[in-house]
Amino acid sequence: MTEEAKGTEPQADPVVSVVGPLDGETIVLGTTRMRVLEDGSHTGHRLAIAESVLAPHTQGPPQHRHGRHDEGFYVLSGNVRFTVGEEDYDAAAGTLVMVPPGTPHTFANLTDQPAVMLSTFTPDLYVQYFRDLQESLADGRPLTPQANVDAMSRYVTQPATDPV
Repeated sequence: MTEEAKGTEPQADPVVSVVGPLDGETIVLGTTRMRVLEDGSHTGHRLAIAESVLAPHTQGPPQHRHGRHDEGFYVLSGNVRFTVGEEDYDAAAGTLVMVPPGTPHTFANLTDQPAVMLSTFTPDLYVQYFRDLQESLADGRPLTPQANVDAMSRYVTQPATDPV
């Protein structure tokens, strides 16, 4: 059996993870509240999942690109504007947006109503970025554009204005 095949075999005693509606790790970043449903610890770090609530008129992160992970956004309620490069996409509830590595993107809630998204990160490495930002805010450090860029760089992510 090859090493690759060994890694895909089911575990002898798989552990099922169940996260209830009031469970999960909460991360608050300004007007956005994120609930980490899976941080990768139950998926061999292949997948992380988070629910995010964007308050009305919330700007998202600066446009950026990830070097090593896919990011998915499923809009559960409200409307979210996704900007991918120069293109804007208005995503209503029921819309899925998948962003492959290297694709410049950002999002915002431009409406008067909250928006809720379910996000996936494959692999899971980007969840720690959100924890780092929350820690910076808790320590009283302002979340400057440079602080955000510095945090992104630790997770193979860069501003979209940087060359690929």
